[in-house]
Amino acid sequence: MGARVRRIVFPTEEVSVPWLKQHLHCKQAFQMMPSRFNKDAAKGLNAIYQFDLSGDGGGKWHVIIKDQTCEVKEGAAASPNITISMTAQDYLDMLSGKLNGQMAFMSGKLRIAGDMGLALRMQSLFQQ
Repeated sequence: MGARVRRIVFPTEEVSVPWLKQHLHCKQAFQMMPSRFNKDAAKGLNAIYQFDLSGDGGGKWHVIIKDQTCEVKEGAAASPNITISMTAQDYLDMLSGKLNGQMAFMSGKLRIAGDMGLALRMQSLFQQ
């Protein structure tokens, strides 16, 4: 007998970030970060962003921005400048535009420890 095939349907009206349609899991989203990195926006920035994502598909990743380059590593950083914590699903919803970052922060879905100014730079550092 033939193998069972599952179809995944993406709600195009809710997903505003084209590259995210192909990357449903946090791991793939982090792997794509360097290709979306805007080095001009990172001029003069040397920082380590720590992401702690809980729940299904979650994990820990850190993003090192130094000398206008971006490197993503799985696992926790020894001394990040900022730590962003939320559920994996909320993170994906935020990337897709379904969840507004400011609303997530105000409602407690997004927690930030460290340099808040770095959180505000995220949107300019990574192209949609």
